[in-house]
Amino acid sequence: MHIVLGGTGQVGSAVARTLLRCGEAVTVVVRDAVKAAELRRADAEIAVVDIADAAGLHRVFRRGRRAFLLVPNGDPAGDADEEQRFLANAIIEALAGSRLEKVVAASTYGARPGERCGDLAVLYDFEEKLRALPLPAAINRAAYYMSNWCGMAGAALADGILPSFFPEDFAMPMVAPDDVGEAAARRLMGEVGDAATRYVEGPCAYTPKDVADVLADIAGKPVVVGVIPRAAWEETFARFGFSQTTARSYAGMTSAVLDGSMEVPAAPERGRTTLRDFLRRALGQPRVGAGETA
Repeated sequence: MHIVLGGTGQVGSAVARTLLRCGEAVTVVVRDAVKAAELRRADAEIAVVDIADAAGLHRVFRRGRRAFLLVPNGDPAGDADEEQRFLANAIIEALAGSRLEKVVAASTYGARPGERCGDLAVLYDFEEKLRALPLPAAINRAAYYMSNWCGMAGAALADGILPSFFPEDFAMPMVAPDDVGEAAARRLMGEVGDAATRYVEGPCAYTPKDVADVLADIAGKPVVVGVIPRAAWEETFARFGFSQTTARSYAGMTSAVLDGSMEVPAAPERGRTTLRDFLRRALGQPRVGAGETA
């Protein structure tokens, strides 16, 4: 039995669907069983547990053999870093004595020690605590999620301006959440001793201009990149509803990406989903032809 955290999210549901397609037994941990109805119809078992409930989560882990671990983001209206750190520590507590033979954990490019840099520091600490446990812990660090652009897509399609915290020609690895989930599922089904840190990204690097170009094709009109100045980052996050504390953390995380502190893995695992295919699917557009790769 595989235990999957975050089973109704983009990554966790992709993990669960991939395992189920391969004939594996899956229990999905959710807070709302209604949102897991599709996975239940696909023969997944559903465990309604709040990840903050370490004792309840421990009982679910005891029913499984392997587990996919995903630490949810904290509420940006509060102190997102501290809430996410609390949830990460609850997962670590729940793993103690669980008898699992292996876990696969979702992490991020650029995970590093520090304060007020969003999930870069929280997930680094989570990785370190997992490695200290007496069980094989495989870490999958994922590139910048393509889905992060979806929140800006509406404004871009309506106004022709794609807000971006990055310069329009800033190239960085990006990845589709489904590809992250499929990579994690493969590791769950792999050798128990496979506990290395691996990196998962898409077919190639992309820039904000690449995103704008895809959105322009979808909109049928020009879309340009509107770069948000560094001095306005915290104010912009605050307008999104973030608390001052969380806005400062997200600005610190953005700065870490932009200033080149992200690692450049020599041989990342590459997903198949292109940026164009992801955005078209996410925005309800038909898939592009086989000859188009952007």
